[in-house]
Amino acid sequence: MDDLEFGPVEFVLADFVGEMPDPLVIEAIAQLVDAGTVRLIDLLHVSRDADGTVRWLEVDDAGIELGSIDLAASGLVSHEDVEELAEGLPPGRSALLLAVELLWAKHLASAVAAAGGRVVDSVRIPAPIVNAVVAEAVGV
Repeated sequence: MDDLEFGPVEFVLADFVGEMPDPLVIEAIAQLVDAGTVRLIDLLHVSRDADGTVRWLEVDDAGIELGSIDLAASGLVSHEDVEELAEGLPPGRSALLLAVELLWAKHLASAVAAAGGRVVDSVRIPAPIVNAVVAEAVGV
């Protein structure tokens, strides 16, 4: 089976209180990378000033320590990507913008392609929605 060079990439914007993310967030990213679930392509620190101005820095420039995590293609996220994704970031908040390659999806897409098919679509349902629907379904 010929593997695709890259799998699907997903952007994740996770906001937090203060200027720096909790070390547990960086640890969770490291665990996903170490487990081979994702490859971290790019990572930016994004903030929205009280006046609404959006600012961002590559994670190295923001002083965020990643430990042993290497970025596969720093600079992949564009200015337009940041502006679009940061629309929901409230003033006075900061966030990490992750570009992650979904390695499990890459493997699946490679297998489907080797069998003569293709992945036609993929839809991500946010975790809070899934949890609310499941809680309602089981009567919690």
